[in-house]
Amino acid sequence: MPKSLPFILLFLISSLSYAQGTYPTLTEIVTDKAQIFTPSELEELRTKLYQFESETSNQLVILTIDALGNETIEGYAFEVFNQNKLGQEGKDNGILILFSKLDREVRIEVGYGLESYITDAVASRIIRNTMIPKFKEEDYYGGLDMATDQIIDFLKHPEALEEFKAEIAEEEEMPWWLLGLISLFLLMFVAAGAFVFYKGYSTLIEILRGIFTGKLAVVRGIFMAIFMSFPMVFGLVFMGMPIFFMAMILGFEEVLLENGVSVWILVLSGLLAFGVLTIILVILKIKRKGDEGFKLSLLKSDKAYMKKTFSSSGTHSFGSSSGGRSSSSSFSGGGGSSGGGGASGSW
Repeated sequence: MPKSLPFILLFLISSLSYAQGTYPTLTEIVTDKAQIFTPSELEELRTKLYQFESETSNQLVILTIDALGNETIEGYAFEVFNQNKLGQEGKDNGILILFSKLDREVRIEVGYGLESYITDAVASRIIRNTMIPKFKEEDYYGGLDMATDQIIDFLKHPEALEEFKAEIAEEEEMPWWLLGLISLFLLMFVAAGAFVFYKGYSTLIEILRGIFTGKLAVVRGIFMAIFMSFPMVFGLVFMGMPIFFMAMILGFEEVLLENGVSVWILVLSGLLAFGVLTIILVILKIKRKGDEGFKLSLLKSDKAYMKKTFSSSGTHSFGSSSGGRSSSSSFSGGGGSSGGGGASGSW
């Protein structure tokens, strides 16, 4: 082993330890490392936040820094929050506002205990509507002062918070006309998928009818059914994806989960119902065509039936083998700690 190797390892370990310890240790409820506040502004913020903590036990902390270095503001805020153990143990009722001057970024990091109050959506709206407009005017104190006022008001007055959340929900609600346009667009996909599926499914019914009446060889019929499944699956995807997205938009998935309905149970139930329906339709078609009783032919197909039923359909053709020539098939179809909750913003 080279003599220099232990020194290299020691250097790497020391560097790693130093990197992990570069986050500030907070000794004040407002720490202004970026020096964006005047002494009077700093004193006013500290007085307000200390008073809020004494009245509610919630800890609202501000940290300003010059730059994040090579880190994201989310990672930096998370580490500062947890290394300084903001909020009370067992309550996790801390909130950190991290401001990075040169990066022009800000983040509200919320402790576990307050995430149901200051949600990601609430934090994002405070940043977007209260902080950013002031920061663009370089009024950093004004933006942070107003944001802390809002957070304090929301945590002390639940009715104000609920009204604020209702405004957010109203903003995020999709207009009826836009929902109508999206629905119309998705219905076009559903219609295209339904057409492709119908063409494939009707052919599958005929294939099974031919197998069950002995007019179509079992081996050949199985291969034909397998190939026919591809356009059917394609059609189902075209139908299913728009329906899935509409269910997500309208919240049907949440309703199913709330009632304990498993998606896999729905899928298996659908497949079972599909199989039963297919057999019933095959039997009905056999009776309607006046076919003779049930019989199977393993390898031999009725050439007249094959030519009449499949070769001239225009949508599917299945060649028959004769005189030593190979058979071919072709198909076509159509179309006290933080879990990372909070929000970030830049200006």
